[in-house]
Amino acid sequence: MGRAYQNRKESMAKTSDQKAKVYSKYSKEIYMCAKNGGCEVEGNLALAGLIERAKKEQVPSHVIEKAIDKAKGGGGEDFALARYEGYGPGNSMVIIDCLTDNPNRTFGDVRSCFTKTNCKIGTQGSVSHMFDHTAILAFKGEDDEAVLEALLMADVDVSDVENEDGMITVFAPNTEYNNAKKALMEAFDGIEFEVDEIQFVPKITKTLQGEDLEQFEKFIGLLENVDDVQEIYHDIEL
Repeated sequence: MGRAYQNRKESMAKTSDQKAKVYSKYSKEIYMCAKNGGCEVEGNLALAGLIERAKKEQVPSHVIEKAIDKAKGGGGEDFALARYEGYGPGNSMVIIDCLTDNPNRTFGDVRSCFTKTNCKIGTQGSVSHMFDHTAILAFKGEDDEAVLEALLMADVDVSDVENEDGMITVFAPNTEYNNAKKALMEAFDGIEFEVDEIQFVPKITKTLQGEDLEQFEKFIGLLENVDDVQEIYHDIEL
């Protein structure tokens, strides 16, 4: 029983650590989003989408409410966005978004992930030109033409509308996120978004094999263990 108990205990500890990481990530994002854009979800569409994503990731209500209450109080931590770019294993291109209250610490932690996998952290703009900063809104539906028409009637600058397997996906420049979401909510009553995010989408993707793939997975694992890292974008198809 000793071995089985120890394995179970380690598994539970790992799961607990993963949950804590997710809770911390959303707590920071919700706090900053509410602080910068307002605490009322009706007037802050980004906050509304963020809360929905948090709920899908099973973040408890009290974690969400605490983050919003902290933003209402105007006190607490003062996090700032820190974005790093560089080249990972197999000449992959990577963008790392962080929220930090100590930029020097965060830069050191992220740079260490590059160093440990013999990779190179770059300067701002070194790889981001190979990504589109894109708002992505996906929901169940069939009539992509009606969706496109609704967006165009609202003067939304749309990059693309896809219709696949009963799911419509709208792509728009990141600056059009609020306009696109508002237009869709007004045109389609009761719409529920399966995806509601702003991402860096690679213009070209590549695959890795062998040692390059192993190093890449190690690299991503190291980054995911950095407390301040919120999102990791890359051009590798896994």
